Amino acid sequence: MTGWSCLVTGAGGFLGQRIISLLAEEKELQEIRALDKVFRPDKQEELSKLKHKVKLTMMKGDILDEQCLKKACQGISVIIHTACIIDVNGTIPREDIMNVNLKGTQLLLEASVQANVPIFIYTSTIEVAGPNSYKEIIQNGHEEENYESKWSSPYPYSKKLAEKVVLAADGWTLKNGGTLYTCALRPMYIYGEGNPFICQQINEALQNNGILLNFAKHSLANPVYVDNVAWAHILAARGLKDPKKAPNIRGQFYYISDDTPHESYSKFNYILSKEFGLHIDSGMSVPVFVKYWVAFLLEIISFLLSPVYKFHPPFTRHLVTLSNSVFIFSYKKAQKDLGYEPLFSWEESRKKTSQWIGSLVKQHNEALKTKIH
Repeated sequence: MTGWSCLVTGAGGFLGQRIISLLAEEKELQEIRALDKVFRPDKQEELSKLKHKVKLTMMKGDILDEQCLKKACQGISVIIHTACIIDVNGTIPREDIMNVNLKGTQLLLEASVQANVPIFIYTSTIEVAGPNSYKEIIQNGHEEENYESKWSSPYPYSKKLAEKVVLAADGWTLKNGGTLYTCALRPMYIYGEGNPFICQQINEALQNNGILLNFAKHSLANPVYVDNVAWAHILAARGLKDPKKAPNIRGQFYYISDDTPHESYSKFNYILSKEFGLHIDSGMSVPVFVKYWVAFLLEIISFLLSPVYKFHPPFTRHLVTLSNSVFIFSYKKAQKDLGYEPLFSWEESRKKTSQWIGSLVKQHNEALKTKIH
């Protein structure tokens, strides 16, 4: 991969930052361009530490700003597009999500064609495949089965449409007459240090005498460690640059998981945090079908009130389904085409994530002591 350069969008995010950290180790990489709307000071500091390894250009800009994208793409040979709005609670306006996740992707594709960027890798999500029903059981799912989300919720819907746009763009002619190569990666639920959802759940448990909500005890998922997802992006970039591998990868999507044990989301949080005294709520839980129909009623109320009042239901049918499904996928196709093997074992991934959770618990306890004194 002689003299190549890479643009990473969503560079200040949970996954984007890890992709940049691994990219910095790549040989013959001349420049990483890190694009995001906002860089938190701690993230900016962490990324800046990589400047001694590789030329790192940090760019603040909006994915919907065409001039910014034009500038960001100049002289780049690979784009890794992770920027998106994730919303599982339905609190962010639909238009904002559709704009960033779908329109932003379309604008970036157009900018890449104009700037003659030959490789475009899209970070998709397992949610473009489903689950569509909490009654459906998918174990060892794979790419040939063509699962597709039927939800109109803006996050899975926008990601599904954006992925289709990216894969359909494979083979487009670049301005200089070259050809655009694309692929998409569909990670499972991504965990690891800095995961905002885990952070929220741990903090809520600490406010509740160390009791973790048992919100998803009927689910069975195969979580994937963040650095393994980042590694899959590096391998996709290498593969699309390789004339022998590229024909098999072009226009394809890949499920990205690893060897993390299959657990319910609730049990998984417990496994990561039990050494710090946290435990799962052992009280009676509401049956899933009751939660589902309550969610349906709340959605109807929200719709009826919408002309006069913005009511956000505390949970939706989509969230109930997501949190209570058996939905597990194999990474064999990524193994075959990309040469993907998890970079970190389950034991290493668990240890790193647990240590980070330990730091959250420590911060909480110190804040309590300060309050008391």
